[in-house]
Amino acid sequence: MSETRASGGHRDPSANHSRQIPTRPNRRINNEQERQLEGDRQRIIETLKKGVHNKLNRSGLSSSQLIILRPRVSPLPSSSPDSFNYLSNPRLYCLEHGIQPDGYLTEERKKADPDHGFSTFFSETGQGKYVPRTIYCDLEPNVVDEVRTGTYRSLFHPENMITGKEDASNNYARGHYTVGKEMIDQVLDKVRRVADNCAGLQGFLVFHSFGGGTGSGFGALLMERLSVDYGKKSKLEFCVYPAPQNATSVVEPYNSILTTHTTLEHSDCSFMVDNEAIYDICRRNLGIERPSYENLNRLIAQVVSSITASLRFDGSLNVDLNEFQTNLVPYPRIHFPLVAYAPVVSAAKASHEANSVNEITSACFEPNNQMVKCDPRNGKYMATCLLYRGDVVPKETHAAVATLKTKRTIQFVDWCPTGFKIGICYQPPQQVPGGDLAKLDRAVCMLSNTTAIAEAWSALDHKFDLMYSKRAFVHWYVGEGMEEGEFSEAREDLAALERDYEEVAADSMDEEVEAEY
Repeated sequence: MSETRASGGHRDPSANHSRQIPTRPNRRINNEQERQLEGDRQRIIETLKKGVHNKLNRSGLSSSQLIILRPRVSPLPSSSPDSFNYLSNPRLYCLEHGIQPDGYLTEERKKADPDHGFSTFFSETGQGKYVPRTIYCDLEPNVVDEVRTGTYRSLFHPENMITGKEDASNNYARGHYTVGKEMIDQVLDKVRRVADNCAGLQGFLVFHSFGGGTGSGFGALLMERLSVDYGKKSKLEFCVYPAPQNATSVVEPYNSILTTHTTLEHSDCSFMVDNEAIYDICRRNLGIERPSYENLNRLIAQVVSSITASLRFDGSLNVDLNEFQTNLVPYPRIHFPLVAYAPVVSAAKASHEANSVNEITSACFEPNNQMVKCDPRNGKYMATCLLYRGDVVPKETHAAVATLKTKRTIQFVDWCPTGFKIGICYQPPQQVPGGDLAKLDRAVCMLSNTTAIAEAWSALDHKFDLMYSKRAFVHWYVGEGMEEGEFSEAREDLAALERDYEEVAADSMDEEVEAEY
């Protein structure tokens, strides 16, 4: 989440990956070793100069409220960044609601229905301007400064963009215990002010990364404090999960395991996405050979918009924040739904696709349309939310679900036979001008709680074990006030989480065996 360069005299833990941790504090280093270390340092600096930082979001709703953090993303090929890279969600919401970059309504929207769901994500000022219920926070200013100076600079309240002076250097402990602790009270004060202006606060959507120092450390600290101050309000996370092959930092497994352990009791529902999966979707479905972060963010924005659409627009089957956890989370710890979105088609291909309700529903159950690299055919579904938008009627959705239930590749656990929660919003998906996605009459976002998501955890746990067995990079965390025992505690908690998923699947298998007898 925060940049990997060291600041304030602190070194990036991942920059030390080319040599072993010193066993003696006064070990001599000869000239050849010094030249090698200097070469490694220069290569890391050059890599960072070429990297582009993505800005997702962090949010909560207006009957909720938005909080936006700066996540790290994988170093995929990218064009030069602009403020839109960090504003994909707010920009899309503005287009959907007819709000201009300065916060005022378009002439067309003024003539339409005046109460068009604005209050969910926007508050209205006395001058008729709409301001997002959003808080941007980061431990260093570079990325948020691009929002402050970008096209949408007049849209956001300047006091709700909070930055520190030094980053977390890819270190969970810096984000959670040292640098982050200095800024948390200021952020919570802004959260209280925005929450007090909500007519009926439903909860928070928090966007952050798992692999970076700010996203993992400060994100976990914020979730802890939100639980204390707003214990009964929903807290939903959108997490940028470390991609299996495209790593931005050597210490991503440490940060990810530590933040998951810390937030496990404080998050009601966590929607994970990984850059590798989204990159593959853009390349395969949209024909983009070298997707940029803007391409990735536009797709993620469509997913988030679909999830929150029923809060903002009319529909026959609306879903609110509380319903997500009620319908998706059978046990408190099993709260990591798999996200899928369909159809993802380019404008060139759209005219050749029927995109019927039945087709797009079936597409969501294919691994190629899912936001995390795992194969749901290897697991069993506990619950599924199908969130339709656009030209869709209940009769078509029921027929599509009936077709799904006949497929042997889609298996539900025996103790949850119903399986499907359906939401319909009449507002069709909105496309960003000049974007990659085709303008469509209908779309569906699927949120499914499946035991297959444990595959993602097991791969990350394996990487954690390889490093921690040698205690590699641990001293950087201990040096920031963290106890070494927290590593073992976090790893044991993740092992227990994997076992929880295994037991859920095993219970279903046991019942199947009993039925055969």
